[in-house]
Amino acid sequence: MENRFDCFSKPGRLCGVRLLLDLKPMRHRDFRYLWIGLFVTRLGTGITFVTVPYQVFKLTRSSMIVGLLGVAQIIPLVFSALLGGAFADAVDRRKLVRYSEIGLLLCSAGLASNAALEKPHVWPIFLMVACSSVLDGFQRPALEAMFPRLVPHEELAAVSALNSFRGSVSFLAGPLVGGFLITWVGVRGSYIADVLTFVVSLILLIQVRAVPPPDDAERPSIESIKTGLRYARSRPELIGTYVIDIVAMFFGMPLALLPGFSERFGDARAFGVLNAAPFVGAMLVNLTSRWTTKVRRHGRAIVLAASAWGLGIVGLGFSNQLWIAFVCFAIAGGADMISGLFRMTMWNQTIPDSVRGRLAGIEMISYSTGPLLGNVESGAAAAWVGIRGAIISGGILCTGGSAILAAALPEFWSYDSCTHPAAVEGRAKRGQSENTETTRL
Repeated sequence: MENRFDCFSKPGRLCGVRLLLDLKPMRHRDFRYLWIGLFVTRLGTGITFVTVPYQVFKLTRSSMIVGLLGVAQIIPLVFSALLGGAFADAVDRRKLVRYSEIGLLLCSAGLASNAALEKPHVWPIFLMVACSSVLDGFQRPALEAMFPRLVPHEELAAVSALNSFRGSVSFLAGPLVGGFLITWVGVRGSYIADVLTFVVSLILLIQVRAVPPPDDAERPSIESIKTGLRYARSRPELIGTYVIDIVAMFFGMPLALLPGFSERFGDARAFGVLNAAPFVGAMLVNLTSRWTTKVRRHGRAIVLAASAWGLGIVGLGFSNQLWIAFVCFAIAGGADMISGLFRMTMWNQTIPDSVRGRLAGIEMISYSTGPLLGNVESGAAAAWVGIRGAIISGGILCTGGSAILAAALPEFWSYDSCTHPAAVEGRAKRGQSENTETTRL
């Protein structure tokens, strides 16, 4: 009998349609359920992604206060991601993901309840955002640590591309849907839509098999967190991936400025369109991502992509028409996705499973704190040089900072996935693990 999922049997082919995206990981049942569940829940997150800053800006008329949403997220995130990483290495990762998903559902329900008030308050929005950040800090490390256990080692680059594609599509559709929902059914309706996506994702996540901790797992403790930090410090090329992303996003992230910047182009729909733009660029990169499996110099690719992100942001700041702003932001988003693909591939191929959760927590801090701090920085810069000036200057500083880091981190710049000791060791260990699992079956 023909397998229902034979359409995933060849890389780059979906039900007879030729693509440049490797679909082989979708053959694995647990990965497929996890991927689809996350797609649904990230779609809802994309809706809330535009609804929260839009509501705060409308209530306060302040880009600075919108930027302070980043503070409400980053402070709890730093602690919860480290602790969540330690738990991800010590408990069933599937359970950690499911319980966190339930908590995130309740946070979205809280936002909807506040929006239903005759006069919504700002402080509950900040509280729910902070609680969501704590829960995300527990969920993301467990998720990142699950993927290498669900597919063979040679498919990890394809997993990075598929996960990035999922994020691009969901955050492309989410902001667009969010912008229209705000116009049609209001802020409360947008939050309710997010709640419904959590319900669907939980049904799918229940289908995923248990992912128990490694045999040599350490109990969650301060010492186990320190072990993860020591391992990260021992890998200069990993430090490079963390630092360059933080610098690029700190200077070049314009999201806190978009509610005010988009007003020159129209209503909430223009805001939704601009929020979706970088994910259009990211999706186009994902759909043509098979070329990334042939790249060996991941560090160089990340530096060049981070510089291109900054140039795209400069173009956004100079834009006077919506379509030009959209194109520039889409180019920036495509460059950021290229950077993200190579960062994820480097992490997945070289970090041992025994510390994967803790390193995923550190990764989460690196790729989350940059945008969150960037929102605070851009909001403050707007108070000094205006919204347009803040966007342009941030893009310039991003590109310049990337060049400086490339010179300051030679081991990151010269990283080669074929010859680097950590990459070679990772391939060998994964091969032994997969052979053992096959023997057991």
